[in-house]
Amino acid sequence: MKIKTKNTTTTLAILSGALLCQSTFAAEIDVKITNLTQGIYFTPVIIAAHTSDASIYTLGSAASDELQMMAEGGDISGLSTALTTASADILENPAGGLLAPGMSTEGMLSTADTNMYLSLGSMLLPTNDGFVGLDSWMIPTEAGTYTVYLNGYDAGTEANDEIINGGGMPGAAGIPVDPGAANGTGAMGVTDMENNEMVHVHRGVIGDTDVAGGYSDLDSTVHRWLNPVAMLTVTVK
Repeated sequence: MKIKTKNTTTTLAILSGALLCQSTFAAEIDVKITNLTQGIYFTPVIIAAHTSDASIYTLGSAASDELQMMAEGGDISGLSTALTTASADILENPAGGLLAPGMSTEGMLSTADTNMYLSLGSMLLPTNDGFVGLDSWMIPTEAGTYTVYLNGYDAGTEANDEIINGGGMPGAAGIPVDPGAANGTGAMGVTDMENNEMVHVHRGVIGDTDVAGGYSDLDSTVHRWLNPVAMLTVTVK
């Protein structure tokens, strides 16, 4: 009986130590996001550590109103409110504005013990409703540096007409702006409908090289991209 008691005590001590290490490692992380595209800008980024019950988006499901706000106009306030309600730990807009092609931004996120999943979102400009995203990536419990490559997704809430007209409010067709000012004008539009209205992997932009007409206001030599569009570096302390 004494041996069993000793083993039980030892086992409990090991488990307690493991849980303590897990809590310690999850308490503070550094996050760095790098824009890997040639001509696409990221709007203010929102990064959150949360429980398994929360998420920013779900592939194959309809976008929430909050996701639509971000994907069509770059507005992360709705997602921020929803994540705050879910007791998430949030890092907002570490770049202090747009994140240009080839540039990086970073920040620190202190997390609660239960917020073991990391998510991220930011609109891709110029697109109609494209966004870079990370959905519920489990934060490692072991200290170290981890790299995750992120895809561009389509919120499925707006037709990818590729017309720059100052749009950006949910339900208003069009692209707000090209921050790099490499766009054309006068396009008739690539399409006025989409078959997939669920959140899905973005097909990338079509573009053309007609600066005063054509189907798209986007320049195919500047704005076209393939996945991945971003690199996320997470350092667990």
